[in-house]
Amino acid sequence: MASEPEVAVTANAVLSVRDLRTHFLTRDGAVRAVDGVSFDVKRGETLCIVGESGCGKSVSALSIMRLIPENVGRSMAGSVRLEGTELTTLSERQMRAIRGNRISMIFQEPMTSLNPVLTVGAQIAESLRIHQRLPQRAAWERAVEMLAMVRIADPARRAADYPHQLSGGMRQRVMIAIALACNPQVLIADEPTTALDVTIQAQILNLMLELKQRLSTAIVLITHDLGVVAETAQRAIVMYAGRKVEEAPVAELFRNPLHPYTRGLINSIPRRTAAGRRTNIRGRLQEISGIVPSLREEIVGCAFAPRCSFAVERCSRERPALDPHAPEHLAACWEVARVAAAVR
Repeated sequence: MASEPEVAVTANAVLSVRDLRTHFLTRDGAVRAVDGVSFDVKRGETLCIVGESGCGKSVSALSIMRLIPENVGRSMAGSVRLEGTELTTLSERQMRAIRGNRISMIFQEPMTSLNPVLTVGAQIAESLRIHQRLPQRAAWERAVEMLAMVRIADPARRAADYPHQLSGGMRQRVMIAIALACNPQVLIADEPTTALDVTIQAQILNLMLELKQRLSTAIVLITHDLGVVAETAQRAIVMYAGRKVEEAPVAELFRNPLHPYTRGLINSIPRRTAAGRRTNIRGRLQEISGIVPSLREEIVGCAFAPRCSFAVERCSRERPALDPHAPEHLAACWEVARVAAAVR
C-alpha cells in the first residue's frame, strides 16, 4: 500500500506523526478513515487541519490521543511521538498519565464532554489532583484561577455551577480551562467553535491564541472553516478521503494553492466587494461537484480525480506522491503546474 515518503522530524517539533493509519472494522470491510498521514507540530505554533466532513480530521486527532475503542477501530500502523515519547506503544495506564497532562483535547460539543452530575470546578480540579497530585483544596483554588484565566465572570461562584447552568460559550471556556489546567505541551482543538455564534466564536479563538502565547502550548486546530485557518494558524494541512493532499504555510496556501481540492475549498469561500458605500457578496458560490469516495475499498490513483476538472488519465491509475513544490509547500497532484497557472 502506497504511503507518504519518509520525512525527517522537524528540529523543534513537539509532536511528530508518521504514516498514521486508522481503519474502522465493519461488516462490509475495513473503512480507511485515516490512510497514511504524517505531520509535525512545532513548539508554540498553531497548525490547522482542514477539510470537509468525513475527510479524517477528527479520527486523526482521536487516534493521536488513543481514544478510539479497540473493538471498533485500530491504528493499523504509524508512529506518534510526543517530545520523543512513542505514544502508540504505551500501555493504557501510561496513556492516562499523558492525556490531559502533556497533551489535551477540546471536543466539538462541550455539553456531551462535560459530566452533567459534577460541578465544573470539580471537573477542572479532578485533572489537577490526578496529574499534579494537588490536595483537594489547592486543586479547587487552582480551578477557580483557571476559570478566571478563561474570562468567566465571578469564577468562584461559577465553579460551583453544573454544566447545564452555563451558556454554550461558557461551557466551551470550561473545556479550555480543563484542557489547559496542567499546562500541556500540545492542545488539540476539534472544531471548538462549531456550535457557537460568530461573536462567541471569535472570542473563543482569540482566547485560545492568547493562552497559547502565555503558556507556550502548541495547538492543532481541526476545522472546516478556511476563515478560521487564515486568522489563527501559521501552517495548514488539507485532508481529503483520509489522506493529506497539501501542506503549506497559511499565507502561501491562500496565495498559491497547488491541489485542486484546496483550490475548490478556497473558491467556495463567500467574498465581499465594496460597491460605493454598499458591500455585496460577489457572484455565485463555487461548489465542488461530486461526492467523497467510499473509504471501504482501497482507492487507486488520486482520490479526488472523479471530482477534479484538472484530472487526466494518469490520475485514475497512479496515486500522486506528496512532493515539495516550494519551500515548506507539499502537494499530492500530477497537474500542479496547471493548477498553479489557473490560480494566477
